[in-house]
Amino acid sequence: MCIRDRLKGWQLKFVASIAFLWSLFQLWYASPLPYIVGFGVLIDVPARAIHLGFGLFLVFLTFPFLRKNRLFQFGITDVLLSILGVIATFYLFFNYEGLVYRNGILLKIPLNLFGNEINFPIELIIGAIGIILLLEATRRAIGVPLVIVASIFLIYSIFGQNMPEIISHQGLSLKRLVGYHWFGGEAIFGIPISVSVSFVFLFVLFGSMLDYAGGGKYFLSLAIALVGKFRGGPAKASIMASGLTGMISGSSIANVVTTGTFTIPIMKKTGFPAVKAGAIEVAASVNGQIMPPIMGAAAFIIAEMLGITYFEVIKHAFIPAVIVYLSLFWISDLEASKLGLKGMNKEDIPELGKTFREGLHFLIPIILLIYLLIIKRWTAGSSVFYSILCMMAIMIIQKIDIKNIHNPSVLILSIKNGLSDIVKGMIRGAMNMVNVAIAIATAGIIVGAVSSTGLSNAMIEVVEIISGGNIVILLFMVMILCLILGLGLPTTANYLVVAALMANVIVEIGGASGIILPLIAVHLYVFYFGLMADVTPPVGLAAYAAAAISRADPIRTGVQAFWYEIRTAILPIVFIFNPELLLIGVKSFWHGLLIFVVSLIAIFCFTSAAQGWFLTKLRWYEIIFLLLITISMFRPDFVLNRIYPEYTVFNQEFSKEITY
Repeated sequence: MCIRDRLKGWQLKFVASIAFLWSLFQLWYASPLPYIVGFGVLIDVPARAIHLGFGLFLVFLTFPFLRKNRLFQFGITDVLLSILGVIATFYLFFNYEGLVYRNGILLKIPLNLFGNEINFPIELIIGAIGIILLLEATRRAIGVPLVIVASIFLIYSIFGQNMPEIISHQGLSLKRLVGYHWFGGEAIFGIPISVSVSFVFLFVLFGSMLDYAGGGKYFLSLAIALVGKFRGGPAKASIMASGLTGMISGSSIANVVTTGTFTIPIMKKTGFPAVKAGAIEVAASVNGQIMPPIMGAAAFIIAEMLGITYFEVIKHAFIPAVIVYLSLFWISDLEASKLGLKGMNKEDIPELGKTFREGLHFLIPIILLIYLLIIKRWTAGSSVFYSILCMMAIMIIQKIDIKNIHNPSVLILSIKNGLSDIVKGMIRGAMNMVNVAIAIATAGIIVGAVSSTGLSNAMIEVVEIISGGNIVILLFMVMILCLILGLGLPTTANYLVVAALMANVIVEIGGASGIILPLIAVHLYVFYFGLMADVTPPVGLAAYAAAAISRADPIRTGVQAFWYEIRTAILPIVFIFNPELLLIGVKSFWHGLLIFVVSLIAIFCFTSAAQGWFLTKLRWYEIIFLLLITISMFRPDFVLNRIYPEYTVFNQEFSKEITY
């Protein structure tokens, strides 16, 4: 529910002001101004503490204690919790030097109570309150599942000595637990929230401002102008528009709401059933998050986790993302063919040249962002910061009436309107970030528990026993884990949790089985199945969002979207065992082009088989034939090695065997 429906009057204005200040802080942190003026320079943990402080403050003021309370006006309890959240987080900002100096020893204050001298554990209490408030904020904003998962890891951290021998550890005292998780830089205020404060917030802000300025509508109009005349044109326009907006927004649900509001009614109007119209929008919105060059900020998170460059991540992710999207166009064409649909009426399609020129200014900040990231190789934070400044300038300029530019009063009014749009866009960006910030911070509890207890080493042994050392069973277990956690976690948090737990385990067990699995392939595997949770029934939050617009049954919409997305689900399995799909080991352009063409044909064959339609309805043996073609093209070595032994060359000089 929109914040405007939950809060009214001065409370709405107050929350909006806090959200605006949060965006302002993030822009200040990303800008070079603190270093130029020599004021307000923030190092990692204090900046992360302020970031989470804003998130906690806004959660308690905008999410009711009980979700069934639809009309929520925050009361004394909510205000008290929000203030406590600010105190617990900002304490790190104001006392960070002391925390570093004491090196993990929590501060105690001597007090004289009734003639008795006691040492009051002030930091232990502040840290414990902070962790409890974070869990409560997670329950309000995200839901109970993530709270349960985080609580299990906290309990495991404390009572590790009482656990089964295979996962036991010596256990953490309450002081050490609080000190590590709340006052250290490895858990709640570790890498996950570092990524959030450095650039995830800025990408969410950039996407919100672009949409508020009219960029979302422009991309949709441009997509309709490009493909509206073709068979199933509205569906193709939905896919194209969702790809453009989804790679920036980083949220499939937000993408559905943004583009689906316009595309789903058009699809229904031209003959698509409500269920299929919603399902196509869901599939397009989910796939938007894997589209380079931005990937909804996921590429930067993966790069941070692996310690590689952003350019390396998008290089590896390029072919799977493109063939997934092209195959979704193929699905829309197959569905239109099944239903006997044609393109949109000529009078309903905007003129391409005029449409392109009218919104050309929306492409400028995106082109700037891509240029700074790929050509100049700037950091993600700096690149998106300057792109946001460019977007702000455009938001002001587009409000100026050129004909009356010589009229000072009209010019001033136009600038005010532009600034007003900027402020509203910043508010929207901050509010869109609340859930993400809280989820990422809570994911830090899991990351911290894994690193502080040595659980990752124990997990290798546990998983190896459960899977019997079978890498296929292990990958299946990870897939199920991603889907289950995705029921209650945003994609980013889901990826962080599963990657922290299982990525290295998969690589270790794969190596023990004689299978070398590139770490980037494993991380993309986890990320892809985290995305699949948004369309997997019975929850599939993106499907519920689309069903609300299409007025169709959400479960049927989710099932249909899941059926469309099966092609996305098979790709992680393919590139795990055939890393050439990720351009790993590919040295030439022509080799890469060959892989792209062959993979595209393979996924088109699989898509037709899954939908049971090519030029006409497929018979059962035709479906089997297409599946065999798919396997042969995705895994040629797997097929050929069953027909004839693998070709080898024996090098007598070095007495070693080289396998091709």
